[in-house]
Amino acid sequence: MEDWTQTLGTGPLLAIAAVAVALILFLVIKVRLHAFLVLVVVSLLTAIATGIPAAKIVNDVLVTSFGGTLGAVALLVGLGAILGRMIESSGGARVVAEKMVSIFGEKRAAFALGITSLILGFPIFFDAGLIVMLPIMFAVARRIGGKNLLLYGFSGAAAFSVMHIFLPPHPGPVAATEFFGANLGVVLIIGLIIAFPVWYISGYLWAKIVNKRYPMIVPELFGFKDDDEIANPPKFGTVVGILLLPMVLILMNTGLGALASAGIVDSSEMWVQALQMIGTSPVALLISALIALLVLGKARGQNGTALEKLVDQTLGSVASVILITGAGGMFGGVLRASGIGDALADSLSGLGVPLIFAAYFIAVALRVAQGSATVALVTTGGLLAPAVLAGNFGLIDTAAITLAAAAGSVFASHVNDSGFWLVGRLMNMDVKTTLKTWTVQQTLESVVAFVLILAIYAIF
Repeated sequence: MEDWTQTLGTGPLLAIAAVAVALILFLVIKVRLHAFLVLVVVSLLTAIATGIPAAKIVNDVLVTSFGGTLGAVALLVGLGAILGRMIESSGGARVVAEKMVSIFGEKRAAFALGITSLILGFPIFFDAGLIVMLPIMFAVARRIGGKNLLLYGFSGAAAFSVMHIFLPPHPGPVAATEFFGANLGVVLIIGLIIAFPVWYISGYLWAKIVNKRYPMIVPELFGFKDDDEIANPPKFGTVVGILLLPMVLILMNTGLGALASAGIVDSSEMWVQALQMIGTSPVALLISALIALLVLGKARGQNGTALEKLVDQTLGSVASVILITGAGGMFGGVLRASGIGDALADSLSGLGVPLIFAAYFIAVALRVAQGSATVALVTTGGLLAPAVLAGNFGLIDTAAITLAAAAGSVFASHVNDSGFWLVGRLMNMDVKTTLKTWTVQQTLESVVAFVLILAIYAIF
């Protein structure tokens, strides 16, 4: 796309984006056309309307954006679904649910799930962590009974989102830290300070509110019906060990990366590279899924044919989730390729407001316009880095500006964000309900975090 230049101005580009989003909502909500088809059709129409050369639309933009999203999502969702299905079908999820309810009680179970997700979310990416923990969330919700899907689902999902957006070693805050020349340790400390209150307000309390407004029965997960008693369920410690395994492996990857950056270990050494490879999210989930098949399947007497059918059914049940998520990434990719984000960023960069406000509002605008939190954060970093570096800010101020950009990048997840489709489909919500619940949750998460960051910036 280097040999093509966008000639449309910011106004027409934003108008096209607004019409495209409205068309998606109309076709999905009113016409009841399948979201995968809608996203592909609207992505194609948007690419044509924004003037992207016809010869480049399909392969260079649509297919590349679709494949780029699937490259990250398909492996994580597929492997995570196998791991989750084994935990669910073996009775392990029910065992953990019973234990959590007995320890914390029914009234505090959702809170405990959220805290557990915050801890697990420290090294694990949002989508992988959500997939792995969903069986536990759903099992606890079923154990307590009633239409309480969103109370338990959102308590956990919001926790993973908060950790992914604000805490190193996740890629967004790490990239912004590098752009702004912030101290990674200070960013981590401030991120830890705000993580709990942000989750408690925008995740746990919001989950209680939406659960009352939109009571929903817990759906089947990965095609599994949790109706019958399961013979020979695994022990609580076994299930917890399997749940913690991917976290330990991924933490090994990030830990070695930090040690290499500090010069304690040599990143060129073969053993370091091998351990880091094992700790990448796809490989960590692959190892965990294989161990789950052995420990929760073979060791409990299930034969290879039964396990093969179980895996096949699991992958079939998540195929729609993967394809819709990829198509959401395609739509976001079209918006980025058309130059909508760049045009909007250029028009906002010279507003003359304090840098911490500029970082937040530019990231918000980019997030809403093109969907990707990472792209919004990285673009904001690239735009404002010279001003931040020239401002001679202190350690805390620079870290606060970095996290303000991160807060802006999570604002208002909607139809151009692949995460919007992932959460909505996994929790069996239609588009309208997802907008009223998850989109608002992401907006609250952004605003609450920014207010707390502003307070730290003002005080210190």
